[in-house]
Amino acid sequence: MKHLESGLEKLIFNSRWLLAPFYLGLVLALALLLVKFFKEFVHFAPLVFNAEGGEVIIGLLSLIDVVMVANLLIIIVFAGYENFVSQINTGDHEDRPSWMGHVGFAELKMKLIGSIVAISGIELLKAFMHVETMTNEQLAWKVGIHMTFVVSGVLFALMDRIADGKKGHAQE
Repeated sequence: MKHLESGLEKLIFNSRWLLAPFYLGLVLALALLLVKFFKEFVHFAPLVFNAEGGEVIIGLLSLIDVVMVANLLIIIVFAGYENFVSQINTGDHEDRPSWMGHVGFAELKMKLIGSIVAISGIELLKAFMHVETMTNEQLAWKVGIHMTFVVSGVLFALMDRIADGKKGHAQE
């Protein structure tokens, strides 16, 4: 029976490698996002010389939006892979991000919700730049969705703080 239990535990432990193709897919999505960035950039570049200030700002916000999504993908790939699959062996590479290997599930969750709030904020700012073309109902939905993300982020942070407080009391 002990042999069966050991085999089952080994199978369960090794099943973490089933996540690797998901992270590889996110890396490929990052490459597609790079294509999207250059497409946005090519569309944006002529605007700088001909457009009004508002259109330039919206173009810049679109580029920033894509970059933030790309940053989010990198955080998820690095932290998720290291937390759930295996350590990424970079040796003593000088370009290894300082946070890599130190982002736990709670920190990953906070980085994720923080990025979503920032991306939502950029989308809301873009909507405000075209406020004359939107109905009050459309703007209300955008603000409501953004505020939902903000409140969710605050609640996640509060739950983590409460959980950390309880851990601290348990250790005393």
